[in-house]
Amino acid sequence: MLLWIILAVVAAVIVYAIAVFNRLVRTRQMANEAWSGIDVQLKRRSDLVPSLVDTVKGYAAHERGVLDEVTQLRGAARALPSDDVAARAQAEGALSAALGRLFALSENYPDLKASANFIGLQQQLSDLENDIQMARRYYNGAVRNLNVLVQSFPSNLIAGVFGFAQRDYFELSDATEGAVPQVDLAPR
Repeated sequence: MLLWIILAVVAAVIVYAIAVFNRLVRTRQMANEAWSGIDVQLKRRSDLVPSLVDTVKGYAAHERGVLDEVTQLRGAARALPSDDVAARAQAEGALSAALGRLFALSENYPDLKASANFIGLQQQLSDLENDIQMARRYYNGAVRNLNVLVQSFPSNLIAGVFGFAQRDYFELSDATEGAVPQVDLAPR
């Protein structure tokens, strides 16, 4: 009788460990999927930058410093490994700030502000920033769930044995860096 009780307890522990392991795997995969969503949106934004720079260059060629900064920051962001969340967040935040300065330039160039191409690119960028924000929230939620499992007892025991680790959140270093610049496009 005692042997059956011991076997039942061991079987229950094994079943529980398998369930926790599978939950950890599922949660890690959700975080991977969520990061992939952010990565796709960041690449879409990065692909939009050259068209934006070229459009502004046509109207404000002597604003070379801002144009070069945006181009340089785009290259730096693309060069980072896609799984380095903290570095990507910092680089993408700097790129967002530079794009804000680029849009601020348009205030000095009425022809640029009225350009259908510029307005279209600005709208695309605004839409992409919203998509990035939604993807970031989804990713951070998935990371929160994974981190809770990795830190909580008794799932932390299984996480430690099988090498599950906490993930970094995708956060901008300054909340204003992620703000889409507001530009008044009304003709004056």
